[in-house]
Amino acid sequence: MPSSLHMLPGAPWIAHHEGELKVEQVPLQRLAAAHGTPLYVYSRAAIEAAASAWSDAAPGRDVALRYAVKANSSLAVLRVLAELGWGFDIVSGGELARVLAAGGDAAKTVFSGVGKTDAEIAAALRAGVQCLNVESESELQRIDRVAGQLGVRAPVSLRINPDVDARTHPYISTGLRSNKFGIPQALARRAYTGCAQLQHLRVVGIACHIGSQITELGPYLDALDRVVELVRDIEHHGVALAHIDLGGGLGIRYADEAPPRPAELLAALLARLDAAGLGQRPLLLEPGRSVVGNAGLLLTEVVTLKSSIERHFAVVDAAMNDLMRPALYEAWQDIVAVRPRDGAQARQYDVVGAVCESGDWLGRERLLDLREGDLLAVLSAGAYGMAMASNYNTRPRAAEVLVDGDRAHLIREREDVAALFAGERIAPR
Repeated sequence: MPSSLHMLPGAPWIAHHEGELKVEQVPLQRLAAAHGTPLYVYSRAAIEAAASAWSDAAPGRDVALRYAVKANSSLAVLRVLAELGWGFDIVSGGELARVLAAGGDAAKTVFSGVGKTDAEIAAALRAGVQCLNVESESELQRIDRVAGQLGVRAPVSLRINPDVDARTHPYISTGLRSNKFGIPQALARRAYTGCAQLQHLRVVGIACHIGSQITELGPYLDALDRVVELVRDIEHHGVALAHIDLGGGLGIRYADEAPPRPAELLAALLARLDAAGLGQRPLLLEPGRSVVGNAGLLLTEVVTLKSSIERHFAVVDAAMNDLMRPALYEAWQDIVAVRPRDGAQARQYDVVGAVCESGDWLGRERLLDLREGDLLAVLSAGAYGMAMASNYNTRPRAAEVLVDGDRAHLIREREDVAALFAGERIAPR
């Protein structure tokens, strides 16, 4: 696999300089000394550049950007995007609380997700979210009831499942009829006409999201064609739809992928909407990974080097509880030395953690010249890294740092073990 240091053109935020890896102007060795490892490190410049690629993609068009909080929910990251004028896409009451704590605008927040509770629905309506993306006819009834109790009309958009193959990993494909997400296209008209008759609901749009880490335009256009067909059918039956929400899911480059740029995606989608006579409708998009994925890395220290009869292992202090993607999806992320050696003792290492699972690995068969105590950087870890971290094996979660030029800000303190069971109680006999 090629090195990510060479596959991110136009991304000067990470580079080796005088034999040492830096994020912007800050050496990673210095961050490890100050904050320990494992450590998540993000570049503000990289986040802003990726966000600008979206914001500048369709000048003069009515495109509303809603960052998918599930990709990286750190308050400092959310604040950067809020300051850039972005809205947010949330999937839980906890994410709503994070958006508000970070200074996000509830009126520019859409609430997605298949399992919203009554309490979450009520919190969203009290906060004044832009809309709730509804995923079942049962949920429509529940929102109507909660809205009635609050004396408000809830803005809703129905998420349609178009049965489109996103051609991505099956665990992150969401637009097939076998997936749990959305209302089947065949039931959409019935759901919309029923929704329009509920007293405490206000229909504001139609939504569709087919998956994540999508690297082709085709699945998006297939999904849009089905959404256009539904818009015409639903409006023919008397239900007006103010906006069209096509979700997120645009992929990033981890290895040798070549996903479309935001401008390419927007040009294709808007051209298709224009051809269908729907180009005047506001278009909502919910990018996540493509905003933060390549803006972060996981810094880790080599604890032990060991060999079996068949393999060499570099055991590091990060593990699957810190970065779940390799274990969950068999995902590939580049791993590079912070201070590269001359390669004279390079071996094919499996980079693994200390968690008691054979699936606990961060990278397999990586050619590295290592010594115990060396620092490694797992690249492209800004999305679905810390957001999916856990305390499995009673391991405290990592600290997080946001780099801004020559400054580094600690944006999350490292957990300590005592805090992990502070809320537990031993039952009396």
